[in-house]
Amino acid sequence: MKLLVKAPAKINLSLDVLRKRNDGYHEVRMIMTTIDLADHLELTSLEENRIEVVSHNRYVPDDQRNLAYQAADLLKRRFGIRQGVSIAIEKTIPVAAGLAGGSSDAAAALRGLNKIWGLGLSMDELAEIGAEIGSDVSFCVYGGTAIATGRGEKIEHIPAPPPCWVVLAKPQIGVSTAEVYRNLQIDRITHPNVDQMIHSIWHSDYEGICHSVGNVLEDVTFRMHPEVAHIKEQMRRFGADAVLMSGSGPTVFALAHHDSRMHRIYNGLKGFCEQVYAVRTLGERERLE
Repeated sequence: MKLLVKAPAKINLSLDVLRKRNDGYHEVRMIMTTIDLADHLELTSLEENRIEVVSHNRYVPDDQRNLAYQAADLLKRRFGIRQGVSIAIEKTIPVAAGLAGGSSDAAAALRGLNKIWGLGLSMDELAEIGAEIGSDVSFCVYGGTAIATGRGEKIEHIPAPPPCWVVLAKPQIGVSTAEVYRNLQIDRITHPNVDQMIHSIWHSDYEGICHSVGNVLEDVTFRMHPEVAHIKEQMRRFGADAVLMSGSGPTVFALAHHDSRMHRIYNGLKGFCEQVYAVRTLGERERLE
């Protein structure tokens, strides 16, 4: 059996860190939404009892380090699956970019293998399994738009924000999420107004959303990598309605309501940043087939 599964990226419209937890993770409160930038996975059943990951992207590991591999391995062990699977990943989402590309690949693998192996698991059950792989995997199982709390695995669904353009730019650097959190001084951060963001989304208030964006990790990443701050400044200069770094970076995104403004931002950034994308918001939840 062969199955194609889409794995969309996410952006953080708001990201707040409340405290350091006893388990070493940080307690977060975030608003995430999916965008129309996606990897594509082709899952193929194998007779042999093994997991194979195939990708032409040299930054994508093909072994146990790959989150889609971990998803398949977890399902096999938990449910005693003796079949194998080949996971071919067509990578579009930049790697280590703050867009949950690896987590979305894992979530897509969980959804697809649930069907191929006839496990009959619900979305909630898949999300619970996903939380064992990584903090963003639970959200990526559902997709859509949600408030994520805990270490990111507790998901509360909210409506999709009004549709708009999202222009993303990723500089040619990688950012270590662990290092960013290590350098975060919680007693010194200015917390974004997450409640205002939720209110604006519920009321389809695009201007309110643009005024409420915030990410407490920005300052840390900007200090470590000033070129990320430079991209944000350029996006503002080109007329973005709102600009924010996604996750721990280094990708920065701009929101634009009108086509003309999107083109101005996109073309302006192409001059000095290699990885630039202009996509639409998705914001709707995945469905089990």
